[in-house]
Amino acid sequence: MNRVFRRPARERLLRFDGWIAGLGTSSGTRVVLGHWQRSPYGPFSDVMLERPDGERLLLAPTRPVAEFIAATYTFDTVRVQPVRVTVAHRTWTVEAGPLRLRFVTLRRGPLGLCLRAVPGVLARQPLWSTLVDRPARLLLPGVRTRGSAGRGRREWYGARDLRPVRLVAASYGGTDLGAPAWVRPPVRFGFGSVPARPSLVRVTTTVALGPE
Repeated sequence: MNRVFRRPARERLLRFDGWIAGLGTSSGTRVVLGHWQRSPYGPFSDVMLERPDGERLLLAPTRPVAEFIAATYTFDTVRVQPVRVTVAHRTWTVEAGPLRLRFVTLRRGPLGLCLRAVPGVLARQPLWSTLVDRPARLLLPGVRTRGSAGRGRREWYGARDLRPVRLVAASYGGTDLGAPAWVRPPVRFGFGSVPARPSLVRVTTTVALGPE
């Protein structure tokens, strides 16, 4: 049975609405892109990479964003530099420091169609994310929709869409990262990973900072 978290009365909640893309490459580098249209920090994008040697790297556009993400997840290296994301029809292009990435979204499958039916007001509720955590684990091994984060924080993910993606090109520091691959092994930034199959997920992320 899923355990329901009970929030302290003065616990502060922060919400981020946007998209998370997770992709693997044959070189062993795995990439997680966060593209947030609404957040306490305004619109922004960030990139988390795990290199073949296990190094976990964060690329964030501003120092406040970098400090918040680094306090919530675990990284070996944090860099503050521009992260530019452009979307043209189904093609996403990312420029972030040494990373160059391009991928296209594909047609939704049955799970994506089901998630599209989840109302936004429901996806924002931590209770909903807690209830669907067990089914998510069964359907998408490695995925968690709630868990503990850094500095005593807790986090919930409310998914509202899912599209498979196809990697077009990826390079790091001018070196090609190879052919597209599943996200294996899972990334180790926090309590869960992205789906193993490269995908783009629309999500509302809720972070509890704890009592003030």
